[in-house]
Amino acid sequence: MAERAKALLVDDRKDNLLALEAILQGLPVTAVAVESGEAALKQLLTDDFAVILLDAQMPNMDGFETASHIKRRERTRHVPILFLTAADRDAQLALRGYAVGAVDYLTKPFDPWVLRAKVSIFVDLWNKTQQLKAQAEQTRERDAQWQRLTDTVDEAARVLRSGGDDAAAEALALLEKARWGN
Repeated sequence: MAERAKALLVDDRKDNLLALEAILQGLPVTAVAVESGEAALKQLLTDDFAVILLDAQMPNMDGFETASHIKRRERTRHVPILFLTAADRDAQLALRGYAVGAVDYLTKPFDPWVLRAKVSIFVDLWNKTQQLKAQAEQTRERDAQWQRLTDTVDEAARVLRSGGDDAAAEALALLEKARWGN
């Protein structure tokens, strides 16, 4: 069973987190809500996320600093970040968001359907990436199995070329063993 995509919601206000959870309801994504940048970084140590919805203005560690830490980590640097903020449409804040690695910057109030559409796209991309990873693993396993079989055929051919009294029986035993995966 494939793992369900997760969205990390980061906002210091519980009412904003509840609103985001409501907006995402019905999408094929599990919302994980935290109330600080520090809590977000801790959550990212244990879970993988399809997208992060990050409040730009929070006490202590703001969204920009949080995003900067996220983008510095190998494990999380490719997770898309959507900044959400109640700040007025200050172009400098948006540029700062993009500079730390955000894929988008939305000011409140924003259209919830637009946010749902953006999250849906990142969830779809995450799901496709997971499928590709699974297919790549299957291909590696098949390649390894093929290599083992090829090595066994080569060994059986070497035994047959040696021409000993039991060469045919020994080669056959090698091939039978490889056939049944032993």
